[in-house]
Amino acid sequence: MRLATWNVNSVKARLPRLLEWLAEAKPDVLCLQETKCSAQAFPTAEVGELGYAAAAHGDGRWNGVALLSRVGLDDVTLGFPGEPGFGQLDGVEAVALEARAMAAICGGLRVWSLYAPNGRTVDSPHYAYKLAWFAALRDALAAETAMPLVACGDYNVAPTDADVWDPALFVGATHVTPAERRALADLRALGLHDVVPTPMKGPHPFTYWDYRAGMFHQNKGMRIDLVYASADVAGRVRSAYVDREARKGKGPSDHAPIVVDLGP
Repeated sequence: MRLATWNVNSVKARLPRLLEWLAEAKPDVLCLQETKCSAQAFPTAEVGELGYAAAAHGDGRWNGVALLSRVGLDDVTLGFPGEPGFGQLDGVEAVALEARAMAAICGGLRVWSLYAPNGRTVDSPHYAYKLAWFAALRDALAAETAMPLVACGDYNVAPTDADVWDPALFVGATHVTPAERRALADLRALGLHDVVPTPMKGPHPFTYWDYRAGMFHQNKGMRIDLVYASADVAGRVRSAYVDREARKGKGPSDHAPIVVDLGP
């Protein structure tokens, strides 16, 4: 099975590139994040022409996740138990939960597509929301670790200093704080393994590069897109790589896909 995850940064803006990539890479399952479209507006027909069933979770704003599969798409779940909404931490009832998580059974695997909150700044309520979201995610995944499980997506956290291009520049910023990294460690403590992909350039498997001029070409990136797999799935990994080529060209996403090949 070939499994992939990609923060596509607007499925509508990136649709031609997405369809071309699907035809070339041929993943059996693709987790998408930051689709920025409603479930009703998701291009189900277009991906269907390439043999993919699709399920989407989105409200048309800046978030949104989706799952594409040609090996089955069953028991689709939107969100997870205990998932907080932004504003609830202050006792304010959120208008609606943000579309940041969904899961399904694909080819015998429980596959999650996840788009963690950004956190913005450490003194922002968005940062507290991010940590609360991770804590609830941990509890939700703890109930599923008995099955073959893969939790893929944009975690908006760099696990170590080696996962940012210049750690000194990130001191005091989100994505690298001890609390955020503890949240990832708590997920790994469930028995999940970080499937670290092979980079196509340089020593670090970065998956995100800011759009600012020169960042991508100088490989000034971050590894914030992650594949966390249960032990039985991690043991099936035959190869994993960052498809850096997908970040090139006209109008790319600011993220590159991760592709993981699993053996039987």
